Amino acid sequence: MTIDFYHNPRCVTSRKALELLRRKGIEPNIIEYLKTPPSRARLKKIAELIGIHPRDMLRKREKAALAKAGIDPRTASAADAINAMAAVPVLIERPIIVNGRKARLGRPPEKVLEAV
Repeated sequence: MTIDFYHNPRCVTSRKALELLRRKGIEPNIIEYLKTPPSRARLKKIAELIGIHPRDMLRKREKAALAKAGIDPRTASAADAINAMAAVPVLIERPIIVNGRKARLGRPPEKVLEAV
């Protein structure tokens, strides 16, 4: 089974999570989501697998990107959050690991190990 790892190599947390996986002997399929953003359907599925509202996948520190998308991360509907992340991928919180029917948001990095 392929393990997908939505990664931003410039992010310290994302790099730490990837290193944790590699120390466990796991080499995931790395998806640099800023270069290859997930579709709306994939974002919705990931939120379902994690068990969170899609707005909980929004990066709250990205004030300019949130303003550009015209979205409030505290009150956004599921559809609005997904549309914003699909249109402005920098809004996707990272890292995210997807392993079949399990997925986790790697905040803190150790959370990725819950999906392997």
